[in-house]
Amino acid sequence: MDDTRYDAYVPAEMARRAEASAIRKANRDIVSAFFLAVQAGSFIALAAAFFTHVVHDCTLGVGIAKLIGGACFSLGLVLVIIAGADLFTGDTLMVMGCFTGRITVGRMLRGWVFVFLGNLAGSLAVVAMVWASGHWSGNGGAVGIAAVKIANAKVNLTFLQAFASGMLCNILVCLAIWLCYSARSVTDKIMAIIFPITAFVAMGFEHSIANMYFIPAGLAARRNPDILKLLGEADLSHLTIPGFLHNLLPVTIGNMVGGAIFVGTIYWLLYLREPIQTGDNT
Repeated sequence: MDDTRYDAYVPAEMARRAEASAIRKANRDIVSAFFLAVQAGSFIALAAAFFTHVVHDCTLGVGIAKLIGGACFSLGLVLVIIAGADLFTGDTLMVMGCFTGRITVGRMLRGWVFVFLGNLAGSLAVVAMVWASGHWSGNGGAVGIAAVKIANAKVNLTFLQAFASGMLCNILVCLAIWLCYSARSVTDKIMAIIFPITAFVAMGFEHSIANMYFIPAGLAARRNPDILKLLGEADLSHLTIPGFLHNLLPVTIGNMVGGAIFVGTIYWLLYLREPIQTGDNT
């Protein structure tokens, strides 16, 4: 008898799957954790490069351009989830396993550090490969100009803007991952990913791992004298390594708050928390 099921997992089952995922991640050896993170960083960076190329000459209006770009950027999380990789922003959901006592805070934090560093390494590797490929010279340098403008806009955000935008971004990213825990097929997972990721990109929210590509890409592209000449009198005074860190710090903190508190903690409270026992007053 075929007992194959096609219905989605319900939220209580999704919470248990999220907890089990947290336990697996916390117990990975350092080498595996790091290289899975390198994979994820490179996947997100490739999606960011895809986004830049698609929107660089779009004439359909800013909203529609970002909508299309967001759908393209969804490639990154599709690759992370389906191909298998470890993304820092998604790993903020590990708090669910921490709250249930199945993993320690130390294990969770260790995982976050190694995954963050691996994501950074993967992103920077793609920046180097895109630079070597001459991709930014495409369309008469217009692709490179777009890369610089995207990066420059990010480094000019205030701390509060970057923090709040990072928080909103990772609420949507972690909701995409949460929805994937309901899925029974690859198609289910892809459909669960597309809409939340398209939404955060279309609204211009900030993703720390994506910015590990976007801002270094802008820093590298501006070193091309032909692209710099085409940029004219644009103010790039904040497009520096300190400017990159000025963006990355608040965005990372915002991502952690958005994912760990507004998604992970809420769903732990709803589905994994042990109910408070009350006395029998009868």
